[in-house]
Amino acid sequence: MKSDTEKVYRERILSVLIHIQRNLDRPLELEELSRIAYFSPFHFHRIFRGIVGESVKEHIRRLRLERAVLQLRATDRSILDIALDAGYETHESFTRAFRAMFGASPAEIRRDRRAVLIAGRLSGVCYTGEWVPVFNPVRGGGVQMKVRIEKVNPMRVAFMRHIGPYIECGETWSTFCAWAGPKGLLRQGVKVLGISHDDPEVTPADKLRYDACITVDESFKPEGEIGVQEVRGGEYAVTTHKGPYKKLIETYSALFGKWAPSSGRIVSQAPCFEMYLNDPMKTPPAELLTDIYVPLDPRR
Repeated sequence: MKSDTEKVYRERILSVLIHIQRNLDRPLELEELSRIAYFSPFHFHRIFRGIVGESVKEHIRRLRLERAVLQLRATDRSILDIALDAGYETHESFTRAFRAMFGASPAEIRRDRRAVLIAGRLSGVCYTGEWVPVFNPVRGGGVQMKVRIEKVNPMRVAFMRHIGPYIECGETWSTFCAWAGPKGLLRQGVKVLGISHDDPEVTPADKLRYDACITVDESFKPEGEIGVQEVRGGEYAVTTHKGPYKKLIETYSALFGKWAPSSGRIVSQAPCFEMYLNDPMKTPPAELLTDIYVPLDPRR
């Protein structure tokens, strides 16, 4: 079962890679790519990043720049036309991105017809004109983790919503806790969790939705900007992230890209959530502990 699941994940991501390669000249939308992969839009980017080793956006940008190298070396098209094909609106922005990736300007590559290193990142996928798919899912290294399956009961939570970059949700937590403390809601045994509703690879940073949550009983009623919702119950894959919150993305990538394909389980379309196990105001960032909960489809 595990090998079958891994094979399915690999085949689905490969179909997306082929589609991207064949359609570099047009916008590639999340819904389109996730539909080709038969993954939910909610989780598609995390699965892609974990398996391929880079985000969808990074992958598309890199292939377009690699294609630009071949065009500079093999054609006499203007640099501006090649820049526009690569998705850049100006010669200057194209040159900055090109130099950052290849260590030389487009004009230098054209003048010298020099070769540049195209490594294909971790997956080995690169643009070579008439492209034969070679795809090596990321294996080993990176985040090491222990994953357990937990049956979670539905949780009723009070929450305060943050709109904006996830890294800036600290002020929302401060306001939320300052409100909850005097009401006795931060009692011993309360669970403190966060729900990220959007993918920062897709949603603009100023539109990202995050809910700061604490568990409450049935007697609690919504109050002003403090709402109530239920976190769904069921089976979850759970792993503990140790370290600063800004590195949670690495653990998510390992969960979705390494553990999930080899687990024999399918990730469901419900949101993930994070359970915060110690106080960031009293704990050094390197010692912070966060349990990441990934919902699983009951079908095996």
